[in-house]
Amino acid sequence: MSSSAEGPSVLIVGTGFGGIGTAIELKRAGFTAFTILESAAEAGGVWRDNTYPGAACDIPSPLYSFSFEPNPRWPKRFSHQPDILAYLRGVIAKYGLEPHIRYRTEVTGATFDETRGLWRVETKDGETYEANVFVPAVGQLSRPVLPDIPGRDDFAGDAFHSARWDHGVELTGKRVAVIGTGASAVQFVPELRKHAQHVTVFQRTPPYVMAKSDPVYRRWQHWLFEHLPPTQLLGRLRIFLLAEYATYAMTKHPVLAKMFELRTAQLRRRHIKDRELRAKLTPSYPLGCKRILFTNEYLPALAQPNVDVETRRITGITEKGVRVEDGTELEADVLVYGTGFAATEFLGRMDVRGLGGRSLQEEWSGGARAYLGMAVPGFPNLFCVYGPNTNLGAGSIIYMIERQARYIRQAVERLTRPGVSYLDVLPEVERRYDDEVQKRLGHSVWSACTSWYRQADGRVTTNWPGLVTEYDRRTRRLDPADYRVVA
Repeated sequence: MSSSAEGPSVLIVGTGFGGIGTAIELKRAGFTAFTILESAAEAGGVWRDNTYPGAACDIPSPLYSFSFEPNPRWPKRFSHQPDILAYLRGVIAKYGLEPHIRYRTEVTGATFDETRGLWRVETKDGETYEANVFVPAVGQLSRPVLPDIPGRDDFAGDAFHSARWDHGVELTGKRVAVIGTGASAVQFVPELRKHAQHVTVFQRTPPYVMAKSDPVYRRWQHWLFEHLPPTQLLGRLRIFLLAEYATYAMTKHPVLAKMFELRTAQLRRRHIKDRELRAKLTPSYPLGCKRILFTNEYLPALAQPNVDVETRRITGITEKGVRVEDGTELEADVLVYGTGFAATEFLGRMDVRGLGGRSLQEEWSGGARAYLGMAVPGFPNLFCVYGPNTNLGAGSIIYMIERQARYIRQAVERLTRPGVSYLDVLPEVERRYDDEVQKRLGHSVWSACTSWYRQADGRVTTNWPGLVTEYDRRTRRLDPADYRVVA
C-alpha cells in the first residue's frame, strides 16, 4: 500500500469502536485506501470478547454510540453486550467496511522506513503490509490480566478470566471463587449467584457503587426516536451534561463529589443490613479515585445467604481453592478472575520502531505519553486511538474516539499536499503538553489512591484531566506548526 488516487494509505489495527470510527471518518472524507487488521475471526473488540453473564455497558447507549449513527432501537438505556456488538457490526455493514478488514491477522511489529516515508507492518503469519499512516486502535481494556498469585496453575478445577468466559463450564450447584470486584465482577457476580451453590467474592478494596436508572424502551419510544430524532438527541445531551458535571466534581470541586459519596452510602444502607458486611463494602478513598461502578444488582446479591465477601489477603492458590493470610484454605470448584486489563500497555505485544530504529516500548518505559494522546515524537505518521491520557472517569469514550478520528483524518488530508511525506510531532510540543497534563492529573482525584489508572510510580497514564468539551476544542484543528513536516 502507498499513496494513490484514493489518498494516502492507512493501516488501522483493531475492529473495536476506535478502529471502526477512524475508518468511517476516513471513508466519509473520501479516503478509501485503508486496511483494518484484526487478530480475531470477527469484528467487535471488547464487545466481541466480553461475553460473561450480565455483560453490559455502564454508559447509557444514547451516548455510547456514534453521534452520526444514533440507534433508535436500543432495547434499554444501558444496553447489554449482544446489542452493542450487533450495533457495531451493523455500522460496519452500513458503511461498507468489510472489504477493508483482514481477519485472523495479528500484528507483531511495525517499523517506519524513513527513506520511503512508509510504515512496514508485520504479522504473526509472516505477512508484511506497507502504508503511509499507521493507526493502532487496540484500546486500553483489551488485554486481560491474571494476578501473579503463587500456585495459580495448581488449581485443579476450572479457571478463567471474565474476558475469556468459558461457557462450557457448568456452574449450577458449584462453589465459585471470584477474585476481583471491578466493573466486570459487579455485573457477573449477581448472575453467578443465581446458579452457583455458593459464591465467595475476594475483595481487595471496595468500589463505590451507584444505582442506575435503566428503563426498558417501549414501542412508542422507539417510534418517537425513529420519526423524531431530536427526542433521542435531547436524551443524549442530558446524559452528556451529567457526565461533564460528574467530571467537574471529581477534578475541580471536591464538595460536589461528596454529594455523590452520600448517595453511595445511602445505597449501601438500603441494601446491606448487616453492619459488618456494610463496613467491608465501605470505601476508604475519595470517590472517583477508582472507577465508579453503576449497578442495581451487585449490592443486593452480596446480601444473599449463598454469597460471602472475603477481605483477608490472598496468599496463594491451591489445588482445591484459595489460601488467605491466616492460612485458611477456602475450597472452590470454579475460579473466576475479574482482575481487569493491562490498561497501561497501549500497544500490547507489538514491537513498534520509529526513526533510527527507536523502540516505542523503550520510549514509554517510564510511562506512555503522546501529544493529544495520539502522536509521539520520532514516530512519524503514527496516531494512536484511545491512547495515553484519553480515558475518562465519566462520559463516553466514543466521544473521544470521534475527536481522534477527526484529527487523524486531518493528518491524512495534510499528507495529500504535494511534497509532504510525513508528519513528526515536535518533541517540545509533546513535552509541554505532557507536563501540563501530568501537573493537572497530580492535583486530581486519580492521584489519590492506587488504581489501574496509575503506574506504580504514581504517574497517571490513562485518564484525560479535563472535560471532554476541552478535548474537543484542542483536537478540532491539526496545527502544522506542532509538527516537523518532511518532504
